[in-house]
This record gives sequence, C-alpha cells and structure tokens, in this order.
Amino acid sequence: MMLKPSIDTLLDKVNSKYSLVILASKRAHEIDSGAQPTVESFESVKSVGQALEEIDAGTVINDPHPEIKRERMKLEAEERRLQSEREQREVENRVNNEK
Repeated sequence: MMLKPSIDTLLDKVNSKYSLVILASKRAHEIDSGAQPTVESFESVKSVGQALEEIDAGTVINDPHPEIKRERMKLEAEERRLQSEREQREVENRVNNEK
C-alpha cells in the first residue's frame, strides 16, 4: 500500500485521476528507459512510485504538446546512437592504426 504521496496532494497537481494515471504511467516508462530523475532522491524504489513522487514535487507536468515531445525524444535517441557509432569507429581506427 502506498501512503506517500497521497492521492489528495497529487490531485492538487493534476486535474483528474485519469490524467494522473496517464502522466504517472508515461513518466514511469521514461524512468525505466533511463530518463534522468527530476528530484534528488526517492523514497520509492519502483518507477511508478518515483514518477508519483516527481509529480508531487511539481517537477513533472502534463505536456500540452506530447507529439512534439515524442519527436524530440526520438531525435535525441537517434543522436545518441549516432554518437555511439562514431565513438566505436574512432576506437576501431585507433586500434587499426596501432597495429
């Protein structure tokens, strides 16, 4: 049973239970995917509890343009992948040059 944050304090931050569930779910998926936390420490060890703590702290809000956020996240993931590939090629080139 979860005692903190309470549903009453969470509903002060988000206007409906439905919106709260969706926001917490999406943020929990982001946390599971490796997103940076928006608070310094968590009481909960589970991602849903951590998402609710972030919502309670006011650091996570409903995004008025989720499509734009989703596109930005895809572009950032692609950029990280390309950077990783560049670094891998550099390492391979160094190894080949040393031989």
